[in-house]
Amino acid sequence: MAYDSQLAERIRPLMLVLGCQEKKMFGGLGFLLNGNMCVGVWKNSLIARVGPDEYDAALSLPGAKEFDITGRAMRGWVLVENHGLPADDDLQQWVQRAIDFVLSLPAKG
Repeated sequence: MAYDSQLAERIRPLMLVLGCQEKKMFGGLGFLLNGNMCVGVWKNSLIARVGPDEYDAALSLPGAKEFDITGRAMRGWVLVENHGLPADDDLQQWVQRAIDFVLSLPAKG
């Protein structure tokens, strides 16, 4: 299954304004900020890197669940199903959570 191109189109302007790099990965699409994976699209869902400190709180939000595509959940990453992103404000809040965490990391390459 390909990734949701409509969701990618909703994310793209939020990320490219920051100079993010867009990259196809894990059968989906990823957006890298300062060389670090920040958000992405996998199938019909948003992947958001919220970090370990915000992980449990993020999982309690509508549409959020563990990011587990390999049989092992990635702590600090959440998968947000489309029903958790009904409005652009909802999407923007998820993207901002990920941006805030990734900006706390050292830049890569």
